Amino acid sequence: MFVDYTKVELSAGKGGTGCVSFRREKYIPKGGPDGGNGGRGGNIVAMADNNLHTLQDIRYSKIYRAKNGSPGSSSMKTGKDGEDIFIRVPLGTVIRNIESGDVAGELIEDTDEIIICKGGIGGKGNVNYKSSTHQTPRYAQSGKEGESGQFEFELKILADVGLVGFPNAGKSTLLSVLSKAKPKIADYPFTTLEPHLGIVKTGEYQSFLMADIPGLIEGASKGKGLGHQFLRHIERNRLLLFLIDGNEPKPVLMFEALKNELLSYNKALMLKPVIVIRTKGDTFDSVDEVEWKGIPEFFMEISAVTQKGLTKLVKEITHRLNED
Repeated sequence: MFVDYTKVELSAGKGGTGCVSFRREKYIPKGGPDGGNGGRGGNIVAMADNNLHTLQDIRYSKIYRAKNGSPGSSSMKTGKDGEDIFIRVPLGTVIRNIESGDVAGELIEDTDEIIICKGGIGGKGNVNYKSSTHQTPRYAQSGKEGESGQFEFELKILADVGLVGFPNAGKSTLLSVLSKAKPKIADYPFTTLEPHLGIVKTGEYQSFLMADIPGLIEGASKGKGLGHQFLRHIERNRLLLFLIDGNEPKPVLMFEALKNELLSYNKALMLKPVIVIRTKGDTFDSVDEVEWKGIPEFFMEISAVTQKGLTKLVKEITHRLNED
């Protein structure tokens, strides 16, 4: 199951209590205080893992509580720190505090780490309060509470190319032909219910990552259909490849509708490089070239079934990515 959003409750550990103790050794009268400090409470840490592609594991573990630090002890021994909890997440995960709305961090590179909730500091033992005027302090500090709160984890897929289009525009077919990805393909809308990724080889040691984003419909940015659930993934794509059905009589209107949905969601999306292609070139004999020329970003006609134009398209995508 592909899960790209979940909420969790996080609580870092409390710091251990400082120790009240006095040195008692043979032949050493009036040994004085020797109570050690408490240990630090455990942190809640998020770590990026390149082998993960969904937040599914986190979704089923709603509560994370780190252990408290151990109390200090005599002979000025500091208590053991509470064990940290590491939450492994896919690359592209954004973590946000629900109450404040503040972003705790974003994990982009493999093994990146961020401390979401810091453990409480351990309390000071009575040895820290000794002075020339107060040689037998009989008190110690309590450990501080660790940070806690409700957080949302949101995954935004990191891909070089994002496929954008209305349902049945041919996105899944194109991805399956260019890569080894196997998205569901059928002749009815909304066959893609979750994003799919595929690696497109461009040379012996070169490739780019392509993402099939589930089909949008008009009003998706306002919550209609399925597309609104996945618009967030387009934010992390370097280049947008718009697919428009070659049988569409008004391609300019279709392109404007797609563009408006992206602009309504996030105006920065249309600042990315855009390539528009006409799909299903094997299903029609002729098209109105004037209509297609009304789209400045229009590049070419392709057919994923006959593989017409695919080599040229891959070369153009590679060229645009290298320019970026």
